[in-house]
Amino acid sequence: MSMVFAAAPRRRRGIAFLIVGVLLCAALVAAGGAAQAAGGWSPRSSYTSTDKGDGTYSVPLLNADVPDISVERVPAAANREGRDVYYMISTTMHLSPGAPIMKSYDLVNWEIVNYVFDRASIGDGFSLRNGQNSYGQGQWASSLRYHDGTYYAVFNTNNLGGAYLYRTDDIENGAWRRTALGRALHDPSLFFDVDGTPYIFYGSGGTSAVRLNAGLTAVAQDYPNIFTAGDYAGRPFIGGLFEGAQFSYIDGYYYCVIITWPSGQGRQVVMFRSRDLLGRYTSAGGVNTYEARGVLNSNGFAQGSLVPIARQGGGTDWYGMFFRDTFPIGRIPALIPATWQDGWPTFGTNGVVPVDGVFPKPIRLTPEQELFERQKSVVGSDDFDNDAPHKAYMDEQWTIPAPPTYDPSLIGVELVQNPGFEDGTISPWAAQFGATLALDTTDPATGQAALRVSNRTLNGSGPNQSLNGKMQPGLTYTVSAKIKYASGPSTIQFNLAADWGSGVQVMASRSVPVGQWTTVTGQYTVPATANVNTFKFAVETPWANPQPASSSVEYLIDDVSIVGQPVTTEYPAEAEIAPNGSRLDPVWEWNHAPDNRYWSLTDRDGWLRLTNGKVVTGRYVYTKLSNRSELAWLEEARNMLTQRTFGPRQSVETRMDISGMKDGDVAGLAAFNRGFSYVAVKRAGGVNTLGVVNRGQPFAVDLDQAALEVPGTTVPLGSATQVYVKADLDFASPSGQLWTTFSYSLDGLQWSQLGNRVGPQTLDGSLAHFMGHRVGLFNYATQQTGGRVDFDYFNLSDTLSAQNRPLDTGALDAAIAYAGTLDPRFYPQDAWAAMQDALAGATAARAGQFGTQNQIDAPERKLSYQLARLGVLKADPALPVTVTAQARCVAGKAYVAVQARNDHDAPVNLTLQTSYGERSFTAVAPAGNAYQQFATRAASVPAGTVTVRVTGTVGGSTVTTVRTAQYTAAGCA
Repeated sequence: MSMVFAAAPRRRRGIAFLIVGVLLCAALVAAGGAAQAAGGWSPRSSYTSTDKGDGTYSVPLLNADVPDISVERVPAAANREGRDVYYMISTTMHLSPGAPIMKSYDLVNWEIVNYVFDRASIGDGFSLRNGQNSYGQGQWASSLRYHDGTYYAVFNTNNLGGAYLYRTDDIENGAWRRTALGRALHDPSLFFDVDGTPYIFYGSGGTSAVRLNAGLTAVAQDYPNIFTAGDYAGRPFIGGLFEGAQFSYIDGYYYCVIITWPSGQGRQVVMFRSRDLLGRYTSAGGVNTYEARGVLNSNGFAQGSLVPIARQGGGTDWYGMFFRDTFPIGRIPALIPATWQDGWPTFGTNGVVPVDGVFPKPIRLTPEQELFERQKSVVGSDDFDNDAPHKAYMDEQWTIPAPPTYDPSLIGVELVQNPGFEDGTISPWAAQFGATLALDTTDPATGQAALRVSNRTLNGSGPNQSLNGKMQPGLTYTVSAKIKYASGPSTIQFNLAADWGSGVQVMASRSVPVGQWTTVTGQYTVPATANVNTFKFAVETPWANPQPASSSVEYLIDDVSIVGQPVTTEYPAEAEIAPNGSRLDPVWEWNHAPDNRYWSLTDRDGWLRLTNGKVVTGRYVYTKLSNRSELAWLEEARNMLTQRTFGPRQSVETRMDISGMKDGDVAGLAAFNRGFSYVAVKRAGGVNTLGVVNRGQPFAVDLDQAALEVPGTTVPLGSATQVYVKADLDFASPSGQLWTTFSYSLDGLQWSQLGNRVGPQTLDGSLAHFMGHRVGLFNYATQQTGGRVDFDYFNLSDTLSAQNRPLDTGALDAAIAYAGTLDPRFYPQDAWAAMQDALAGATAARAGQFGTQNQIDAPERKLSYQLARLGVLKADPALPVTVTAQARCVAGKAYVAVQARNDHDAPVNLTLQTSYGERSFTAVAPAGNAYQQFATRAASVPAGTVTVRVTGTVGGSTVTTVRTAQYTAAGCA
């Protein structure tokens, strides 16, 4: 994890080891001496660990949004680590990369090690193109399974083509191969039966299944409604949702875990069991064989799965991994112990699971391993050094479809012939459905004539004109006509329509008042599937049965127009999707798939650059909401880089270089959901202004974007080209609400608060995003493209300015001091180098001044992570010794001669061992030799091996190294 170590002002990272030593001394003097600090290094658990370091943990876990979890154990016998490993997958909806793979050895501490995909799709919906988006949709409710050496992930997409199955043979580093299942499967759960047959269980309100073919590439058979909520009517634990089914096979029973939400109660866990996996489909008489029991109804912990834990002697314990709604942080998982009796579990303590309840850890590791596990996290600080490990998902391959081609001669010109009826004829207009058409010179809207439409009996009675070969698929047209009617209803809706044989399509529509010339206008994009060779334009009124009064109204029409607009449609591009040489840490995800042309970690060393590649339009809507509410500009902004928030308190700091902004650009740091709060720089008229924006509920359907963007508190930045900003997120005052306090600085040391705290942000009942709030770095354009903003770092802390705590360097000083006590000979070279890099940053930061706790905590967390990692990798170094062995003949007898030279820089003890005896030598000096010739008492000796044991001191520790040498056979007769 590339956690930042820079304090303000920024210092360069490539510090030499000799300089590190000098800075270390200086820092320790300031802290009061190395001995005191070194003995005090005891790092806290990470921001998303609830491991208390004493063998216990609290629930929920992680303190962050990790919903719809599925956990899979890979037994020690099936992996190369020699111990059970757990992997977990979660829902990420519209985020990219998506479907994170998290890893744990103890089920309490987790880190992200991979993603299933970089992009769920290259289409508009997952890429914020052409008015489309995937907010609250995208990838949902994944299932993770390991079977016969292959890892499988299955999830549903609500707007991207249904369910997909991915597979890989390397879950941490491998590429995943995708199979489209061709249909939607709500909350899918993959399950391999005892004979290896693969099934996917799914459904809401009832549990159904499909059997897959042997290759897991297609559905082979359906089993709808194996059991439903209606089968258990009247049971107190049955209610809404009834979804998220996950199956396990335990002691001859198939167990299914489901979330329900009975009326007037909280969300809870219901368990079902049966001897027959497919229930009524294989039982005698086709009866439902699944028993049901409510197994957890406490504080809303629900939806998840059973998790196996191996015990000595071959037994298995089964815990529950369920999540709890804790908005606005999100849906947070919890590992809950179970007590089993008569084949049914009771979770928690007699069925009670308190929020922040404490339980013993189910898996204990060595002290060194547990310390390292506690440093792992699903969030992290970052210095944007482009040093994240390369992963296969970063190289995901897509076939880019060729964009359509257009005839430019038919764009920007009038396509309607005789549009104003000034030709003295109605040609080429024609009547349809019995209408009569005639020129009218008594009341034209403009010019000398209009077209009178009379003798109407149907809503479709009116004029039409053939536009065969003139319209172009995928192109947007401005369509308009002026209409007037003299008598009839007070208003009539008129439709400007298209028909190419697939039903009438409304291009533009408006309600026209009686007696007034009214312009009906709109924009219409011709579908790619339209048959433009038989394209008819017509004017109609709405259909109803029976025909309404408007179907017989006589009217005038004038100035009809259809003009193709310049092509503004965005199409997927190779450079948009291809890797750009920048690698982000796995804690980061983009808000929708990024455009790789417009972000970089390489354009400026050690900085994240966000460049505006498009201008926001205000024409995006929530496609999942029936009222199609408009998105805010911030939600439309592509290439917003985000992380999970964590509770109960979180602080984020960054430094922005704003010298590359253009007029109309807005860039900053956000606490982001449908409701959001952000601090941003806005450039207008060449002037940069810093301000705070807060968008709360209720949410309007139509937005005044410019008004929404107006900040409540502003500060002019004058000639400053860089600004530090800080967001303090408080989820605990009160619980269930997010209040954010923003601050700024021009030097990173002296900070000023920007107005009062803003909020509250709460759960959006429409579930438009349906995820916890995230923190994000953004830059968007309202006027022109090309503006850029550089972000220097992303520093986290769990200390807020409002807590009024003095800056505390104790943990940083202790980590630096402890690092100074370590000997590189005990550690792998690459791990030692990573620790040295973290130490360089920590000492450089400590040598300067600090303006916030973030600037202290970020380098300390990075260094402590690397120190804890060294703790699990520590091994005795090999003492250097040169060993030679030879079979020799002396007076017709065979001897084995052994020599060992001490290549260590201190005296060692040497023991020479052969099949013919051994001898020990003490205190052999550096470069000294121990030699012994062992008699075999025979005339020949076969080839063999000698062993030399060398014992000495390294770094104050006694170390023993064993070396061997071979000798060839010898005959002395």
